[in-house]
Amino acid sequence: MDGAVWGGGKKGRATLLTGSRTRNLKHNLCVEAQLTPLLPLYERERAAARALALAIVVHTVGSTYRKPGALMLIASDDTYAGLLSGGCLESDLREHARSVIATGRARTVRYDTGGTDDALWGLGIGCEGAMQILIVRVGPQEHWQPLDHLAHALAAHRPSAFAVVVESGAPALPAGHVLLPPPDRALDPALAERLGRLLDEAARSGQPGSLEEGALRVLAVPLALPPRILLLGGGPDALPIAEFAARLAWKVTVFDHRPAYADAAHFPGAERVLLGRPEELGRSVDLGAYEAAVVMSHHLPSDLAYLRALAASPLPYLGLLGPPHRRERLLAELGASAQRLHGRLRAPVGLDLGGRTPEAIALSIVAEIHAHLHLRGGGPFGLRSVP
Repeated sequence: MDGAVWGGGKKGRATLLTGSRTRNLKHNLCVEAQLTPLLPLYERERAAARALALAIVVHTVGSTYRKPGALMLIASDDTYAGLLSGGCLESDLREHARSVIATGRARTVRYDTGGTDDALWGLGIGCEGAMQILIVRVGPQEHWQPLDHLAHALAAHRPSAFAVVVESGAPALPAGHVLLPPPDRALDPALAERLGRLLDEAARSGQPGSLEEGALRVLAVPLALPPRILLLGGGPDALPIAEFAARLAWKVTVFDHRPAYADAAHFPGAERVLLGRPEELGRSVDLGAYEAAVVMSHHLPSDLAYLRALAASPLPYLGLLGPPHRRERLLAELGASAQRLHGRLRAPVGLDLGGRTPEAIALSIVAEIHAHLHLRGGGPFGLRSVP
Protein backbone atom coordinates (compact mmCIF):
# COMPACT_ATOMS: atom_id res chain seq x y z
CA MET A 1 0.00 0.00 0.00
CA ASP A 2 1.10 3.58 -0.61
CA GLY A 3 2.98 4.95 2.37
CA ALA A 4 3.50 1.67 4.22
CA VAL A 5 6.48 2.28 6.46
CA TRP A 6 7.99 -0.77 8.04
CA GLY A 7 7.38 -3.33 5.32
CA GLY A 8 10.16 -4.48 3.03
CA GLY A 9 13.08 -4.03 5.39
CA LYS A 10 15.10 -6.82 6.96
CA LYS A 11 15.70 -6.87 10.67
CA GLY A 12 18.90 -5.15 11.70
CA ARG A 13 19.08 -3.16 8.48
CA ALA A 14 18.21 0.39 7.56
CA THR A 15 15.43 0.95 5.06
CA LEU A 16 14.85 4.05 2.95
CA LEU A 17 11.19 5.07 2.96
CA THR A 18 10.37 6.37 -0.49
CA GLY A 19 6.61 5.98 -0.85
CA SER A 20 5.68 5.18 -4.43
CA ARG A 21 9.06 5.91 -6.04
CA THR A 22 12.56 7.03 -5.22
CA ARG A 23 13.52 10.61 -5.92
CA ASN A 24 16.92 12.28 -5.95
CA LEU A 25 16.32 15.98 -5.50
CA LYS A 26 19.24 18.19 -4.67
CA HIS A 27 17.90 19.86 -1.55
CA ASN A 28 15.42 17.45 0.05
CA LEU A 29 12.42 19.01 -1.63
CA CYS A 30 9.98 16.12 -1.45
CA VAL A 31 10.21 15.06 2.17
CA GLU A 32 7.42 15.73 4.63
CA ALA A 33 9.29 17.40 7.50
CA GLN A 34 9.16 21.13 6.92
CA LEU A 35 10.47 23.21 9.79
CA THR A 36 9.79 26.75 8.55
CA PRO A 37 6.05 26.80 9.43
CA LEU A 38 6.89 25.66 12.98
CA LEU A 39 9.57 28.24 13.72
CA PRO A 40 7.42 31.23 14.85
CA LEU A 41 5.64 29.12 17.50
CA TYR A 42 8.90 27.44 18.55
CA GLU A 43 10.69 30.77 18.94
CA ARG A 44 7.77 32.25 20.90
CA GLU A 45 7.62 29.40 23.38
CA ARG A 46 11.38 29.08 23.71
CA ALA A 47 11.66 32.78 24.57
CA ALA A 48 9.12 32.16 27.34
CA ALA A 49 10.89 28.93 28.45
CA ARG A 50 7.69 26.94 27.93
CA ALA A 51 7.96 23.37 26.69
CA LEU A 52 6.05 22.22 23.62
CA ALA A 53 4.92 18.91 22.16
CA LEU A 54 6.29 17.75 18.83
CA ALA A 55 4.03 15.34 16.93
CA ILE A 56 5.80 13.17 14.33
CA VAL A 57 4.09 10.94 11.78
CA VAL A 58 6.02 7.67 12.10
CA HIS A 59 3.86 5.22 10.15
CA THR A 60 1.09 5.43 7.55
CA VAL A 61 -0.90 2.93 5.50
CA GLY A 62 -3.23 3.80 2.66
CA SER A 63 -4.54 7.28 1.96
CA THR A 64 -3.38 9.84 4.54
CA TYR A 65 -3.03 13.61 4.46
CA ARG A 66 0.66 13.50 5.47
CA LYS A 67 3.35 10.83 5.30
CA PRO A 68 6.15 9.66 7.64
CA GLY A 69 8.36 12.48 8.83
CA ALA A 70 5.64 15.15 8.87
CA LEU A 71 5.79 17.40 11.93
CA MET A 72 3.31 19.36 14.03
CA LEU A 73 4.16 21.56 17.00
CA ILE A 74 1.71 22.09 19.87
CA ALA A 75 2.07 24.63 22.69
CA SER A 76 0.70 24.33 26.21
CA ASP A 77 -2.05 26.85 25.40
CA ASP A 78 -3.24 24.57 22.53
CA THR A 79 -1.78 26.82 19.84
CA TYR A 80 -0.31 24.68 17.10
CA ALA A 81 1.68 24.97 13.87
CA GLY A 82 1.72 22.47 11.03
CA LEU A 83 -1.02 20.10 9.93
CA LEU A 84 -1.02 16.32 10.04
CA SER A 85 -4.54 16.08 8.66
CA GLY A 86 -6.95 18.49 7.05
CA GLY A 87 -7.87 19.73 10.54
CA CYS A 88 -9.64 16.50 11.50
CA LEU A 89 -7.15 15.05 14.03
CA GLU A 90 -5.53 18.18 15.41
CA SER A 91 -7.99 18.78 18.27
CA ASP A 92 -7.54 15.21 19.50
CA LEU A 93 -3.75 15.50 19.24
CA ARG A 94 -3.84 18.62 21.41
CA GLU A 95 -5.47 16.61 24.19
CA HIS A 96 -2.59 14.11 24.12
CA ALA A 97 -0.03 16.90 23.84
CA ARG A 98 -1.05 18.38 27.19
CA SER A 99 -0.15 15.14 28.95
CA VAL A 100 3.19 14.85 27.12
CA ILE A 101 4.15 18.44 28.01
CA ALA A 102 3.18 17.92 31.65
CA THR A 103 4.89 14.56 32.19
CA GLY A 104 7.65 14.45 29.58
CA ARG A 105 6.60 10.91 28.67
CA ALA A 106 6.29 10.25 24.95
CA ARG A 107 2.96 8.98 23.70
CA THR A 108 1.95 7.06 20.56
CA VAL A 109 -1.45 7.72 19.03
CA ARG A 110 -2.99 5.66 16.23
CA TYR A 111 -5.81 6.67 13.90
CA ASP A 112 -7.61 4.49 11.38
CA THR A 113 -9.81 6.65 9.17
CA GLY A 114 -11.19 3.70 7.25
CA GLY A 115 -12.24 1.40 10.09
CA THR A 116 -14.93 1.39 12.73
CA ASP A 117 -12.82 3.67 14.94
CA ASP A 118 -13.50 6.51 12.52
CA ALA A 119 -17.18 6.38 13.37
CA LEU A 120 -16.41 6.05 17.08
CA TRP A 121 -14.37 9.25 17.05
CA GLY A 122 -17.18 11.05 15.27
CA LEU A 123 -14.71 12.28 12.67
CA GLY A 124 -16.31 10.66 9.66
CA ILE A 125 -13.24 11.30 7.51
CA GLY A 126 -13.58 8.24 5.30
CA CYS A 127 -10.05 8.55 3.87
CA GLU A 128 -9.40 4.79 4.12
CA GLY A 129 -5.99 5.24 5.70
CA ALA A 130 -4.19 4.66 9.00
CA MET A 131 -1.65 6.84 10.75
CA GLN A 132 0.65 6.35 13.74
CA ILE A 133 1.86 9.53 15.44
CA LEU A 134 4.52 9.82 18.13
CA ILE A 135 4.34 12.83 20.44
CA VAL A 136 7.47 13.94 22.33
CA ARG A 137 8.21 16.88 24.59
CA VAL A 138 10.59 19.61 23.43
CA GLY A 139 11.67 22.01 26.14
CA PRO A 140 14.52 23.15 28.40
CA GLN A 141 14.89 19.66 29.92
CA GLU A 142 15.35 18.20 26.43
CA HIS A 143 17.67 21.10 25.48
CA TRP A 144 14.99 21.96 22.88
CA GLN A 145 15.95 18.97 20.74
CA PRO A 146 15.48 18.14 17.95
CA LEU A 147 14.17 21.59 17.02
CA ASP A 148 17.33 23.41 18.07
CA HIS A 149 19.44 21.16 15.87
CA LEU A 150 17.10 21.54 12.89
CA ALA A 151 16.85 25.31 13.28
CA HIS A 152 20.64 25.70 13.17
CA ALA A 153 20.89 23.46 10.10
CA LEU A 154 18.11 25.40 8.38
CA ALA A 155 19.81 28.74 9.09
CA ALA A 156 22.99 27.37 7.50
CA HIS A 157 20.99 25.75 4.65
CA ARG A 158 22.77 22.53 5.52
CA PRO A 159 21.23 19.07 4.96
CA SER A 160 20.69 17.22 8.22
CA ALA A 161 18.40 14.76 9.97
CA PHE A 162 17.37 13.54 13.39
CA ALA A 163 16.12 10.14 14.49
CA VAL A 164 13.51 9.17 17.04
CA VAL A 165 12.93 5.83 18.75
CA VAL A 166 9.43 4.68 17.82
CA GLU A 167 9.37 1.36 19.68
CA SER A 168 11.90 -0.15 22.03
CA GLY A 169 12.55 -2.83 24.61
CA ALA A 170 15.84 -1.27 25.71
CA PRO A 171 15.89 1.05 28.77
CA ALA A 172 18.80 3.01 27.25
CA LEU A 173 16.68 3.86 24.19
CA PRO A 174 13.09 4.41 25.33
CA ALA A 175 10.33 5.28 22.89
CA GLY A 176 10.49 8.99 22.14
CA HIS A 177 14.25 9.21 22.62
CA VAL A 178 15.76 11.66 20.11
CA LEU A 179 19.05 10.89 18.37
CA LEU A 180 21.14 13.61 16.74
CA PRO A 181 24.19 13.23 14.51
CA PRO A 182 26.63 11.89 15.45
CA PRO A 183 24.88 9.24 17.59
CA ASP A 184 25.88 8.95 21.25
CA ARG A 185 28.96 6.76 21.47
CA ALA A 186 27.74 5.56 24.87
CA LEU A 187 25.48 3.26 22.87
CA ASP A 188 26.64 -0.12 21.64
CA PRO A 189 29.33 0.83 19.07
CA ALA A 190 27.87 -1.35 16.33
CA LEU A 191 24.39 0.10 16.86
CA ALA A 192 25.78 3.64 16.98
CA GLU A 193 27.50 3.04 13.65
CA ARG A 194 24.29 1.81 12.05
CA LEU A 195 22.34 4.75 13.43
CA GLY A 196 25.01 7.09 12.08
CA ARG A 197 24.65 5.61 8.60
CA LEU A 198 20.86 5.91 8.89
CA LEU A 199 21.12 9.61 9.74
CA ASP A 200 23.69 10.27 7.01
CA GLU A 201 21.57 8.59 4.36
CA ALA A 202 18.41 10.44 5.41
CA ALA A 203 20.23 13.78 5.27
CA ARG A 204 21.84 12.93 1.92
CA SER A 205 18.74 11.59 0.19
CA GLY A 206 16.16 13.84 1.78
CA GLN A 207 14.00 10.79 2.50
CA PRO A 208 12.94 9.31 5.85
CA GLY A 209 14.55 6.00 6.75
CA SER A 210 14.00 3.30 9.35
CA LEU A 211 16.10 0.90 11.38
CA GLU A 212 14.64 -2.27 12.90
CA GLU A 213 16.52 -4.52 15.30
CA GLY A 214 14.33 -6.87 17.29
CA ALA A 215 11.96 -4.76 19.35
CA LEU A 216 13.84 -1.56 18.41
CA ARG A 217 12.35 0.65 15.71
CA VAL A 218 13.93 3.98 14.82
CA LEU A 219 12.74 6.55 12.28
CA ALA A 220 15.18 9.02 10.72
CA VAL A 221 13.58 12.33 9.68
CA PRO A 222 15.48 14.60 7.27
CA LEU A 223 15.30 18.36 7.35
CA ALA A 224 13.41 19.73 4.35
CA LEU A 225 15.56 22.56 3.03
CA PRO A 226 13.40 25.11 1.20
CA PRO A 227 14.18 25.57 -2.49
CA ARG A 228 15.94 28.73 -3.58
CA ILE A 229 14.38 30.60 -6.49
CA LEU A 230 15.97 33.40 -8.53
CA LEU A 231 13.80 36.09 -10.12
CA LEU A 232 15.72 37.98 -12.80
CA GLY A 233 13.69 41.12 -12.99
CA GLY A 234 11.95 42.92 -10.17
CA GLY A 235 9.04 44.59 -11.93
CA PRO A 236 5.51 44.75 -10.52
CA ASP A 237 4.66 41.28 -11.90
CA ALA A 238 7.53 39.73 -9.90
CA LEU A 239 5.89 40.70 -6.61
CA PRO A 240 3.04 38.11 -6.69
CA ILE A 241 5.56 35.40 -7.61
CA ALA A 242 7.64 36.32 -4.56
CA GLU A 243 4.51 36.39 -2.39
CA PHE A 244 3.31 32.95 -3.54
CA ALA A 245 6.81 31.55 -3.06
CA ALA A 246 6.99 32.99 0.46
CA ARG A 247 3.74 31.22 1.34
CA LEU A 248 5.46 27.98 0.36
CA ALA A 249 8.47 28.91 2.53
CA TRP A 250 10.72 29.12 -0.55
CA LYS A 251 13.78 31.35 -0.44
CA VAL A 252 13.61 34.02 -3.15
CA THR A 253 16.36 36.25 -4.53
CA VAL A 254 15.36 39.15 -6.77
CA PHE A 255 18.02 40.56 -9.13
CA ASP A 256 17.57 43.68 -11.26
CA HIS A 257 19.75 46.35 -12.86
CA ARG A 258 17.23 49.14 -12.17
CA PRO A 259 17.44 50.77 -8.71
CA ALA A 260 13.71 51.50 -8.72
CA TYR A 261 12.99 47.77 -9.03
CA ALA A 262 15.84 46.34 -6.95
CA ASP A 263 14.22 47.69 -3.80
CA ALA A 264 13.95 45.38 -0.78
CA ALA A 265 10.92 47.33 0.44
CA HIS A 266 8.97 46.01 -2.56
CA PHE A 267 9.73 42.38 -1.65
CA PRO A 268 9.33 41.95 2.13
CA GLY A 269 9.17 38.16 1.81
CA ALA A 270 12.33 37.79 -0.27
CA GLU A 271 15.56 36.48 1.21
CA ARG A 272 17.67 38.89 -0.86
CA VAL A 273 17.12 41.76 -3.31
CA LEU A 274 20.21 42.56 -5.37
CA LEU A 275 21.10 45.44 -7.67
CA GLY A 276 23.46 44.49 -10.49
CA ARG A 277 24.06 44.51 -14.21
CA PRO A 278 22.78 41.44 -16.09
CA GLU A 279 26.27 40.80 -17.45
CA GLU A 280 27.53 40.46 -13.87
CA LEU A 281 24.95 37.88 -12.78
CA GLY A 282 27.35 34.92 -12.85
CA ARG A 283 29.90 36.83 -10.76
CA SER A 284 27.38 38.31 -8.32
CA VAL A 285 25.27 35.23 -7.62
CA ASP A 286 26.21 31.60 -7.01
CA LEU A 287 23.89 30.08 -9.60
CA GLY A 288 24.65 26.59 -8.36
CA ALA A 289 22.85 27.38 -5.09
CA TYR A 290 19.44 27.73 -6.77
CA GLU A 291 16.86 25.22 -7.96
CA ALA A 292 15.07 27.49 -10.44
CA ALA A 293 15.36 30.86 -12.15
CA VAL A 294 12.76 32.95 -13.97
CA VAL A 295 13.88 35.53 -16.53
CA MET A 296 11.35 38.37 -16.51
CA SER A 297 13.03 41.76 -16.87
CA HIS A 298 10.85 42.79 -19.88
CA HIS A 299 14.07 44.19 -21.36
CA LEU A 300 15.37 42.25 -24.33
CA PRO A 301 19.13 42.95 -23.91
CA SER A 302 18.93 42.13 -20.20
CA ASP A 303 17.04 38.90 -20.81
CA LEU A 304 19.66 37.91 -23.39
CA ALA A 305 22.47 38.48 -20.87
CA TYR A 306 20.59 36.52 -18.22
CA LEU A 307 20.03 33.57 -20.57
CA ARG A 308 23.70 33.58 -21.55
CA ALA A 309 24.73 33.34 -17.89
CA LEU A 310 22.10 30.68 -17.16
CA ALA A 311 23.16 28.58 -20.12
CA ALA A 312 26.56 28.17 -18.48
CA SER A 313 24.99 27.32 -15.10
CA PRO A 314 23.82 23.98 -13.64
CA LEU A 315 20.29 25.21 -12.84
CA PRO A 316 17.79 22.46 -13.76
CA TYR A 317 14.80 24.76 -14.30
CA LEU A 318 14.91 27.97 -16.32
CA GLY A 319 11.77 29.95 -17.05
CA LEU A 320 11.40 32.75 -19.59
CA LEU A 321 8.45 35.13 -19.57
CA GLY A 322 7.07 36.25 -22.90
CA PRO A 323 5.52 34.90 -26.12
CA PRO A 324 7.11 32.23 -28.34
CA HIS A 325 8.33 34.67 -31.02
CA ARG A 326 10.29 36.57 -28.35
CA ARG A 327 11.81 33.30 -27.16
CA GLU A 328 12.87 32.40 -30.69
CA ARG A 329 14.51 35.78 -31.19
CA LEU A 330 16.49 35.44 -27.95
CA LEU A 331 17.57 31.89 -28.76
CA ALA A 332 18.72 32.96 -32.22
CA GLU A 333 20.82 35.73 -30.71
CA LEU A 334 22.33 33.29 -28.21
CA GLY A 335 23.71 31.23 -31.06
CA ALA A 336 25.52 28.05 -30.04
CA SER A 337 24.86 28.76 -26.34
CA ALA A 338 21.17 28.09 -26.93
CA GLN A 339 21.92 24.36 -27.13
CA ARG A 340 22.95 24.41 -23.48
CA LEU A 341 19.41 25.43 -22.53
CA HIS A 342 17.86 22.40 -24.18
CA GLY A 343 15.70 20.40 -21.80
CA ARG A 344 15.85 23.07 -19.10
CA LEU A 345 14.16 26.13 -20.59
CA ARG A 346 10.42 26.56 -20.06
CA ALA A 347 9.29 29.28 -22.45
CA PRO A 348 6.70 30.63 -22.17
CA VAL A 349 7.07 29.87 -18.48
CA GLY A 350 4.15 28.53 -16.44
CA LEU A 351 1.29 26.03 -16.62
CA ASP A 352 -1.72 26.68 -18.81
CA LEU A 353 -4.17 27.66 -16.06
CA GLY A 354 -5.94 30.48 -17.87
CA GLY A 355 -6.09 34.11 -16.75
CA ARG A 356 -4.00 37.10 -17.78
CA THR A 357 -3.64 39.10 -14.57
CA PRO A 358 -0.21 39.33 -12.87
CA GLU A 359 -1.55 37.18 -10.05
CA ALA A 360 -2.84 34.49 -12.42
CA ILE A 361 0.45 34.43 -14.32
CA ALA A 362 2.39 34.25 -11.04
CA LEU A 363 0.23 31.33 -9.91
CA SER A 364 0.92 29.46 -13.15
CA ILE A 365 4.69 30.05 -12.83
CA VAL A 366 4.88 28.99 -9.18
CA ALA A 367 2.70 25.96 -9.93
CA GLU A 368 5.03 24.83 -12.73
CA ILE A 369 8.12 25.26 -10.54
CA HIS A 370 6.41 23.37 -7.72
CA ALA A 371 5.52 20.51 -10.07
CA HIS A 372 9.09 20.41 -11.40
CA LEU A 373 10.59 20.29 -7.91
CA HIS A 374 8.35 17.35 -7.00
CA LEU A 375 8.82 15.51 -10.31
CA ARG A 376 5.23 15.98 -11.36
CA GLY A 377 3.65 16.92 -14.67
CA GLY A 378 1.10 19.28 -13.21
CA GLY A 379 -1.99 17.48 -14.56
CA PRO A 380 -5.35 17.10 -12.78
CA PHE A 381 -5.53 14.55 -9.97
CA GLY A 382 -8.94 13.39 -11.18
CA LEU A 383 -7.63 12.18 -14.53
CA ARG A 384 -5.12 9.88 -12.85
CA SER A 385 -7.90 7.52 -11.73
CA VAL A 386 -9.88 7.62 -14.98
CA PRO A 387 -9.45 4.41 -17.05
